[in-house]
Parts: sequence; C-alpha cells; structure tokens
Amino acid sequence: MNNILIQPCYFAPISNYVAMMQADKIYFENNDNFQKQTNRNRMYIYSANGLQMLNIPVKHLKESKAFKDTEIEYAFGWQKQHFKSLEAAYRTSPFFEFFEDDIRKVFETNYKYMLDLNLDTHQIVCDSLGVNLDYEKTLEYQKEPSQDIVDFRHLADGKRDTTILQSYDQVFEQKFGFINNLSILDLLFNQARAAKDYLLHQKI
Repeated sequence: MNNILIQPCYFAPISNYVAMMQADKIYFENNDNFQKQTNRNRMYIYSANGLQMLNIPVKHLKESKAFKDTEIEYAFGWQKQHFKSLEAAYRTSPFFEFFEDDIRKVFETNYKYMLDLNLDTHQIVCDSLGVNLDYEKTLEYQKEPSQDIVDFRHLADGKRDTTILQSYDQVFEQKFGFINNLSILDLLFNQARAAKDYLLHQKI
C-alpha cells in the first residue's frame, strides 16, 4: 500500500489501524467539515448487552464548521460515563488493566477541540501497540486526492466501511458471537501486543 489519506477518529475502528499499519505514509484529514454520526466523535465497544456506542457531544453552530475547529461539549458528563462503560465492558478482558492508566488520561483531560482528543487517542494506541505511525496533517481540503494517495476517509463513516475482519476472542462472544470492526480498544484489551501482528494480516 502507498500513501493514505484518513480521518483521525475517536479510538478509531480496527479497520483504520489495518489501513495505517500497512501504509507507507499517513495523511490525517485536517480540513473537512464536521459530519454528524461518524467515528470522528464516536466509538463502538462490546458490552454485556452487545454493541454499544459511546458518543462525544460537540458544540454545534448554525454554519458548517471545519472538523479541526469543532469544540467538545462538557455539559453532559460524557467522560465519566465513557470510562465507566469501558470498565464495565472490559474489566474482565485479559489486558484491560495493562492499558487502563494510559487510556484513563483521555477522560481526565478537558480538550477544547475534538481533533486534539483524537490525535491523543491515536498516540495512546500507537504506544500501546508498540508501533510508530507518524502522520502529517493536510493543509487544505482536496475532494479528489492525488493519484499516489489512497483515500480512506470513508472509513470514518461506519455505514460506508464494509471491512470484514478475521475473528478473535472477545469477552462476551459466547452471548452474542463475534462483533466485527469495533474500536481498536476492543482488540487491544483482548489481544494486547498480539494486536500488531493481527493488524498486519488483515485485508482492507
């Protein structure tokens, strides 16, 4: 795979890290308009009741707003709720405690902008995987990127992401079976550093 263009998401889906792990160079989209109901500000985890969405509220303005300028709303106590949900879902997973302290920092920091939070979650994931996935931010929006760049921006929209991943052990799979393409945290908490090899052997 060559250079890729991709959205920085909130503890992004596994498919995003498959693309990034297999890329030569990563460009993070920095200039598109914010879109609702995408992985820019939500992630999906495997809870005791099955699929669960964790959504970060953002401050909306009447006019379109660039994602890099989209501000987080803190009036609803989402940080405490999200971390409690992660604990409830993954406390019994093999490696939750191993990564817990690093991940907790995200929920104890009041980021102004959604982009900054997402970039921090990306760095936490890279450190947890033991990989270096350097990136450059785009300087302007390109509807059609140049021919030497593979456009993976659609992966931010779960409805457009059709990636089918190989199954791995999940905490509640005896109840609901394998759930495909959850947040990268699901893979980390269940596979730890073995996640790196897993990501390198998936197809996207």
